[in-house]
Amino acid sequence: MNEDTVDLKFAKIDVGRLARRGLPEVVYGEKKNISELISILGVLVERNGVGLATRVSRAKADEIRVTYPDAIYHERAQCLSIEHHPMPKLSGLVGIVGAGTSDLAVVEEAAITLAVMGVEARVINDAGVAGLQRTIRAAQQLAECDVAIVVAGMEGALPSVISGLLPCPIIAVPTSVGYGLNLDGVSALLTMLNSCSSGVTVVNIDNGFGAACAATLIIRALQKTRS
Repeated sequence: MNEDTVDLKFAKIDVGRLARRGLPEVVYGEKKNISELISILGVLVERNGVGLATRVSRAKADEIRVTYPDAIYHERAQCLSIEHHPMPKLSGLVGIVGAGTSDLAVVEEAAITLAVMGVEARVINDAGVAGLQRTIRAAQQLAECDVAIVVAGMEGALPSVISGLLPCPIIAVPTSVGYGLNLDGVSALLTMLNSCSSGVTVVNIDNGFGAACAATLIIRALQKTRS
């Protein structure tokens, strides 16, 4: 057996990813059954000390917690985390800005992922461009951040505005929040990809997890330059 892989027949778990990339493997839980989730999380917790599953329903989480009573279910974000041996804390600060209350599930997914990865986050909600004074205040509160994750649905303009106010890398997350022509987040995605503010990086629709992983890698790189 490859020491970097644990073969469960239905899944090959990449237990070498943490050493190789600085990020442990995380479980996408939506289409997996309870037995599969319990088995995969067991391997990850044993080898990495932590386990994180995204897109997990309350019913699945309740079953998993029979085996892992210390597992924490984050209902709005639909994430389940287990931390037997938390990951070392990284030096650096990631800001997370949410446009509105309807974006909170994605904001929380990003925040939970960062917490499991050992990264400090500062979260500011309801800072959308419809109330520009709130957006400006949010940018001021994030002035010392090393990276900012900006989460928005509707027309998706918030990352461009925040990027114009902050010097740090901006990771934009479009959400599926909005009426008809929002197209389940496609319009926000296109706005962010066409941002007139240079250097905005865009992840997939509703992908707070992916944004948090990108931010963690940036924080890790910054830590190397500071040490």
